[in-house]
Amino acid sequence: MADQLTYVLVNPYTLRKSRTGGILSRLLTRTALDLVAARLFAPGKELVNEYAATLRNFDRASNSHSSRIRRMIHDYVLTNYAPDPVNGQRHRVLMLLLRGENAVIKVRECVGDVSYRSVTGETIRDTYGDYIVEKDGRVRYFEPAVLSPQSDENVEAKLRIWAKYSERDGGLLDNVLSYKRTPQTQRTLVIIKPDNFTFPSGKPGNMMDMFSKTGLYIVAFKVNRMSVAQAEQFYAPVRPVLRKKFGEFIGERAHGALAREFGFSLPQAAVGNLGNLVGPLYAETQFEEIVKFMSGRKPGECTPSERKKPGTEKSLVIVYEGENAVAKVRAVLGPTDPHKAPPGSIRREFGQSIMVNAAHASDSPQNAKREMKIVNIAENNLQKTIEKFYSRRIRR
Repeated sequence: MADQLTYVLVNPYTLRKSRTGGILSRLLTRTALDLVAARLFAPGKELVNEYAATLRNFDRASNSHSSRIRRMIHDYVLTNYAPDPVNGQRHRVLMLLLRGENAVIKVRECVGDVSYRSVTGETIRDTYGDYIVEKDGRVRYFEPAVLSPQSDENVEAKLRIWAKYSERDGGLLDNVLSYKRTPQTQRTLVIIKPDNFTFPSGKPGNMMDMFSKTGLYIVAFKVNRMSVAQAEQFYAPVRPVLRKKFGEFIGERAHGALAREFGFSLPQAAVGNLGNLVGPLYAETQFEEIVKFMSGRKPGECTPSERKKPGTEKSLVIVYEGENAVAKVRAVLGPTDPHKAPPGSIRREFGQSIMVNAAHASDSPQNAKREMKIVNIAENNLQKTIEKFYSRRIRR
């Protein structure tokens, strides 16, 4: 079976209606494909025109259903993906790249066809798309929810078009959303952690659905593999906290172990010294476990050159924007310890422990900026993924 790369484009209307999480859940669970890259776009006219040209495989004179639908999708892209002709306002489009055996047909079956007769909710378009036709055959409303290739023909050409414009028209989007900004408008970073990607799961999408109740806007979206160096830098503020937290605790634990083993007790001053000696060592082992959880390797297991290479663990990095974004996201997320999180919070629903707690969210606008810089949120790994995949095929 063929190893293929394919895509799903989440349409502007679908993004505005916060349906992205449900779509992602279906794609991951129903196809079992690997989500290898993602990028948010604000397409310019050139990108839209070039992409639409690849969809012009229809006969305008034909009244067949398939030709009619292809024509409608072509016209839909020109109308809904392009900047507003009056004010130049751009629209957000999210591209998801999925890879695996027979990826094109698997995604097509999950996305479904456009049909006004289908009311089952079996496919993505059944649930999130609309195709309303009058009795005389006129189309009253058409929204396909997402776009994806219907066959493996020209997939590479279409992906290369999006890759070509991915730097100019994609990344961390600025001045795209049209809403009233206030002094409380903020950006915050969310990381859906690696434990949610150990097997194909609806959890990443389900969490996005829960975050959507904040009313915030997505302005960046990236599949990330954090390097050891990035993980160390990202969690550097945790290091002194761990040292302080474990000093007294570990001293008492070590004292108890010595008492059981050798049958004598230490003076309290000696217990304190024991904590000062052993606590930092234990804290450092816990810090290395955090780095390993996020990147796949402990710092002590890497050579200097390996520390900067992308890690083996995958996470999903999202930037949300809006009024009081930091507080709104953290309220939905819940406290660090899932066992102390309230019902209905993400960490209560999906977290397991203080470290394996489903997701991370910035605790201040300043830290959000710091963290976005560390994970290199604007990095164009979508283009790299496309180029790497097709260069390998050429070499074969």
